[in-house]
Amino acid sequence: MPVDEDKYPAESGRRRFVKGVVGSAALSSVGAGGAAALDTVTQEAGSGGGQTQYVAIENTAGPAPRGMPLIPLEIQDGELYGVWPEYNSEQDLAVAEDFGGSGITYSSAWFQYCGLQSAQGVDPQADANNAFISSPSYTWQEEQESGVPLQVSWFDDYESWGNGIGTDGVGKPATANWRSEEASTKITVQVLRSPRVTQMANGEGPFSDLPGQVQQFIDAATAQDFMAWTNKCTHFCCVPGWKTNEGAENYDAGDDVYCQCHQSVYDPFSPVLKTFTALPRPN
Repeated sequence: MPVDEDKYPAESGRRRFVKGVVGSAALSSVGAGGAAALDTVTQEAGSGGGQTQYVAIENTAGPAPRGMPLIPLEIQDGELYGVWPEYNSEQDLAVAEDFGGSGITYSSAWFQYCGLQSAQGVDPQADANNAFISSPSYTWQEEQESGVPLQVSWFDDYESWGNGIGTDGVGKPATANWRSEEASTKITVQVLRSPRVTQMANGEGPFSDLPGQVQQFIDAATAQDFMAWTNKCTHFCCVPGWKTNEGAENYDAGDDVYCQCHQSVYDPFSPVLKTFTALPRPN
């Protein structure tokens, strides 16, 4: 079972990340039916936790309690970067209020779950590289240079690409690490370039009934048909994938994000506004 080793992150030498990591003993007591407890179990208080509203790719099947958070992105000189908000000392978070005029607050608390709350890159003041650094999970991606920012030019065939899983021409995916290339706890990212992204951003066709707030957020959080999300299943913190496993088709998920550990399914083309309990960052 390909469970991410970052589920139980090792302690860091940095003072900020020494305490408060979710303990393996606590997690081992959580059964499949109580997976939502991953959002509430901590050993002690920390910073930046609590009820948080966020935009996610929707969980549509399986035991996952909620969707995975979107990451706003931008393109700089033909390379893909995640957007990191400005530090807000009062909240001790990186915060962008009314992101893109959507009325939605985008903050670093979105990523404080499943051990990521102890990642150095989630520290709102961390001096980290915001580029999406290529970490190949796809054959086509292995043919490109690894350890460098994802390049827009690598996705030129995105309107026809396919790998035999689901439908060809839906889009072209890649995997990357964000704000954590030198860190032990990686912020794993799924990037997707699809014609449907711009349709979502414009509220066109099948996306005409998207809530206005969500549509405006998608418009501001995507670029040139690219979108990205944190690739960390909200069930037991495994690493899912879009068209990475043939078993997805057994669950009618050939064109969805599929977690092969426990068959959770997410729809990247169904963005939703949700609330969850962000875990505090260790002090």
